Amino acid sequence: MATNGQSRTARRKQKKSAKKPLWKKLFMIIGIAILVIGIGVGALFTYYIVTAPEIDASKLDTPYSSKIYDKDGELFAELGAGEQRTQVEYDELPQVLVDAVLSTEDARFFDHPGVDIWRVGGAVVANITDGFGSEGASTITQQVIEKSFLSPEKKISIKVQEMWLALQLEREYSKEEILEMYLNKIYYGNRAYGVAKAAELYFGKTDLSELTLPEAAILAGLPQRPSAYNPFKNPDLMKDRMNTVLNLMVKNDKISESEAEEARQVDIPSLLTDDTPDPTPYQAFLDQVKKEVEEKVEDADIYTDGLNIHTTIDTDAQEHVEYLLSDSEDNPINYPEPVTNSDGEETDMEAGMTVLDTKTGAIRAIGGARGGLENGGLNYATGISRQPASTFKPIIDYAPAIENNQWSTYHQLNDDGPYDIAGSDARINTWAGQYYGWVSMRYALQQSLNVPAAKTFEEIGASNAIEFAENLGISIGDTQVGVTDAIGGGKIGTNPLELAGAYRAFGNGGVYNEPYAVTKVEFPDSGRTVDLTPEPEAAMSESTAYMITDMLQTAISEGTGAQANVPGLPDAGKTGTTTHDEVEGSPDSWFSGYTTDYTISIWTGYDDNSVTLPDTKIPHALYKNTMSELSKDIDTPDFTQPDSVVEAEVEKGSRPAKKPSEYTPESQIVTELFVKGQEPSETSEQFDQLDPVEGLEATYDEGSDSIQVEWDYSSDASFEVSASVDGGQMQSLSSTEDTSMEISSVEPGATYEIQVVATSGSNTSEPATTTVEVPGDEENEDGGNIPAVSGLNANVSGSNIDVSWQYDGPPAQFEVAVSQAGSQLQTQTVDSAGIVIEGEGVQPGQTYTITVTPVGQDGDNQGVRGESSSTEATIPGEPDSGGTENDGNNNGNENGENNDGDGDNGNNDGNGNNGENGSNGGNGGNGDDGGNSGNNNEGENENPNANDNANTNEDS
Repeated sequence: MATNGQSRTARRKQKKSAKKPLWKKLFMIIGIAILVIGIGVGALFTYYIVTAPEIDASKLDTPYSSKIYDKDGELFAELGAGEQRTQVEYDELPQVLVDAVLSTEDARFFDHPGVDIWRVGGAVVANITDGFGSEGASTITQQVIEKSFLSPEKKISIKVQEMWLALQLEREYSKEEILEMYLNKIYYGNRAYGVAKAAELYFGKTDLSELTLPEAAILAGLPQRPSAYNPFKNPDLMKDRMNTVLNLMVKNDKISESEAEEARQVDIPSLLTDDTPDPTPYQAFLDQVKKEVEEKVEDADIYTDGLNIHTTIDTDAQEHVEYLLSDSEDNPINYPEPVTNSDGEETDMEAGMTVLDTKTGAIRAIGGARGGLENGGLNYATGISRQPASTFKPIIDYAPAIENNQWSTYHQLNDDGPYDIAGSDARINTWAGQYYGWVSMRYALQQSLNVPAAKTFEEIGASNAIEFAENLGISIGDTQVGVTDAIGGGKIGTNPLELAGAYRAFGNGGVYNEPYAVTKVEFPDSGRTVDLTPEPEAAMSESTAYMITDMLQTAISEGTGAQANVPGLPDAGKTGTTTHDEVEGSPDSWFSGYTTDYTISIWTGYDDNSVTLPDTKIPHALYKNTMSELSKDIDTPDFTQPDSVVEAEVEKGSRPAKKPSEYTPESQIVTELFVKGQEPSETSEQFDQLDPVEGLEATYDEGSDSIQVEWDYSSDASFEVSASVDGGQMQSLSSTEDTSMEISSVEPGATYEIQVVATSGSNTSEPATTTVEVPGDEENEDGGNIPAVSGLNANVSGSNIDVSWQYDGPPAQFEVAVSQAGSQLQTQTVDSAGIVIEGEGVQPGQTYTITVTPVGQDGDNQGVRGESSSTEATIPGEPDSGGTENDGNNNGNENGENNDGDGDNGNNDGNGNNGENGSNGGNGGNGDDGGNSGNNNEGENENPNANDNANTNEDS
């Protein structure tokens, strides 16, 4: 019985279990979960709705204004308040405009209750597949709510509140009133709010009933991207947007296809007013503010969202930059007259300029365009991408060489002729009209030589160069980088903002952060604050930054940037000009320079890249004026040498670098910078001391009336023989390989000191000396009474020396000898008490000794020499090393300094072969950059097309 009973119980349990299968349990669990989730979501949505703001009628008519504050927290601009605005009522809206707006923004506007369920469904699917916020479903009513009461953030809570308030708004206001609010509220670009002001601004129409179909389509399309679709600046882009609106109107049966086609044929510029909007003060800076807020704060609109935006602007600096770019009559910058472009139209030279704080990267000022930046106009400081020319050499060549290969500023590079680019027929030439052979990295950068830069790029490798440049904010991406980029004439482009950011890191110990105009954005309603200050990062070692800076200080004080140098200010900088294969001259001119306080980068050129600059020195003038203004009345510290850098003396010409020996002449010693631990350890033997001559004797030979000099020497050498008379200046007589020589035409009664120095190559010995007396002339002693001249004076006039003296004695002639540095240059005999010395032997920058000796003419005094008198004269100017300072064809232009100029106006009244700015200036071609029409002739001029014959000519 028990057994049967137990079996029945088991069977009942089995039966009961069979009545509830597993799927039912699972279904029950899922159902409970959905219920819980639904309750949770409902509760959350209820919370969102309860916490939604109230509908405030006072906020429905106008958008919130955003307040913009300067670096000191002072309000300097308010965007959205006081802008151009004209209210319009619904009855004033023509049907064509209503149809265009609704077809574009909300086709079912008059049918939904404020939320379009069909659009919501499509948006939900898109947001699930592509991520939240990928597609919106906002109706016109919701847009009015968002712009009036809510933050533009893409959050579920905001979207729920937006839909809830849209339903509320539709209960309180009619569709016509809501559409009126929308069209009075939205931003149409160029500081125009509301459709009435936009119609007046763009088409000159104050009566909206006069709007045509194309005009209505333009107004309906503008609010999506007002700046991008600006019809004054981008008519082609606006045409595409207008066609999109027309297509939507056809789709929604508001117009026929034939009406749309007729509207498509319109020329947009023909619809617009003749007067473009006036530039807004600080517009270039405000454009950057808008860009940063839009990129870094999702869905924020500085014109409508009532933000508090804290910026880095220095309004004094901004105003000065705008003044220098203006057409003001008292502007100190001498801009060239308009030129004719390839279309036969007159065009002005444009300019873009950026001023950064060197320590932080904060943008202090932006000069966007000549004459001020128009709303929606091209910002030449931030919106261009032009070849950087030689300003790129520190970034992509020499700094990576120091960083990766530990090069010193002395590192030797061979500027030995045109450089053939491997794998192509292209070559890189010099801009200077000559090649300098072995030069230091400092000199190569100072004079912006092309071939050393290209060799450096290839030695360090493209990958290292690209990585270094990208760490400094240079946008390279997928650009095909080649050797021509080593001189800034390849495919890589940049703008003044980006370039200033890179140069700033050199002045800031190698620390880089993205240049920024906005420090933080505050949302007053929510209390949320977004910090936009970028984080700094070490882009290079301190040693690299300091060594590049030190070389660029040389470049701006002695090299190609000399015209930009601010006297007394510790600054560094680099020039750059490009060339173009198809035209002579430079399409772009750059200057980038910095102190420990400010970094400034400037570009000048034309929109048409085939138009070349009549003056490539405008960036130099803009930099010098701006840096002088910003730095006045403040103490600008010099750059601090880090412990990782050491100074070391090096013997010139040693390869690799060697220390000078104790015999190295001072003129052959330079001091250069080395990464600590990399300084030279070996001592040069180039200038070893030779043994002095032995057995030096000098005797007077009465028979030949000469002095016989003899000496002994045990090895091969040459000998420099010099002599002084009666304690006068030692003058070189001869160089000989013999161990004897004869000194003829000696002076009776004079005492000669003879000096012999052994030489071998660049090595010399200590001088050996001896003295000998020449017997006096007995006949002269009986009757000679020739006195020395008195009042000897030498006056310099130009390159001539006017010598005069007095003489009170028996009749005599006067022997006038001219010597320089111990070497006698010329001797003349005159009867008068004066002479003008001129000729090729007299050179600027040299000091000459003039010696006058009276020689008797009559009786017992015949041939008797009186005591000599001497004086000195110095010709002003720099020593001539191949180019002279003149206006003619003396192988040079202005200030022919050392044959290493930069091509500044290569045919400045000459043939452009040698001058300060035209060392063999390329046949005087393009002036500013030596004009050499050869390929890749550095200057600052790199081939804009980066093809096989890219020209780059450095400027000074």
